[in-house]
Amino acid sequence: MSDHLKTALNLAASGVPVLPLRRGKVPFGNCPTCTGNACGGRPNMKTPGPCHCAGVCHAWAAATTDPDVIASPAWAAAWRRTVCIGYHPGGADLTVVDLDDADAIAWARTTLPATRSVATTRGEHWIYRGAVASRNAVRPGVDIKSTMSYARYLGPGTGTLADLPDTVRALVVKEPPAARPAAHAAVVPAGVGGECPHRTPAYLARGIAMAEQRITEASSAVHATVYRTFLAVLSRHGRCGCLTKTDISRLFTAAQSKGETARHCADAWTNARTTLGL
Repeated sequence: MSDHLKTALNLAASGVPVLPLRRGKVPFGNCPTCTGNACGGRPNMKTPGPCHCAGVCHAWAAATTDPDVIASPAWAAAWRRTVCIGYHPGGADLTVVDLDDADAIAWARTTLPATRSVATTRGEHWIYRGAVASRNAVRPGVDIKSTMSYARYLGPGTGTLADLPDTVRALVVKEPPAARPAAHAAVVPAGVGGECPHRTPAYLARGIAMAEQRITEASSAVHATVYRTFLAVLSRHGRCGCLTKTDISRLFTAAQSKGETARHCADAWTNARTTLGL
């Protein structure tokens, strides 16, 4: 039995839903049957829903505390390729405040109550008791990982778990976009067509292709990469009506090929629109 599998079983025994993570610290992608969530996906880690895939197939939604599943033959190949263990904080009634740099850590130390913490490659995870909606980039260098998300297990950490503070809960609340003034009619010079210039096939197609490439080439921080890419696309094309359902589907498909769920994609898209006031 590998060390990763032993650790995963110990975490599961303590009530923490786990899943193996592959190279790039991302979940294993869909199996052929479940590609693109054609199976219907898994709405949460407790209710498989229409998908009965026995493998590690739906990112955070595959996380489980069932030792028979974790040590099953269907998961064996994944454990052989695992580089680290992931867990679903919300499934254990936990929230991880992911602090990516020294500035974010300094903000937490002056703003949030002390709690259990564990060092990461670039910063720290502060772990609180209590679940909340997950949201990336709630402030510079700070992501919130809880429900419908996963975090890397980096050890037991130090300190005593504190209850989730209202400060963190407030960070994930999506504020409605501010009302925008009524648009004025555009003045189109004589001889110039009124169609949006972004609709030129080459311009829009190149932008979508570059966005797809940015997502599919991400080797780490996939959640953040997807959100930032969506934000970039919407900042360029979100206000002029250029984007079609086909364009958005291409971006979602690229994200799902990296292990993101359809719900994660929808949440990231909505968060990006909210940030831009669309």
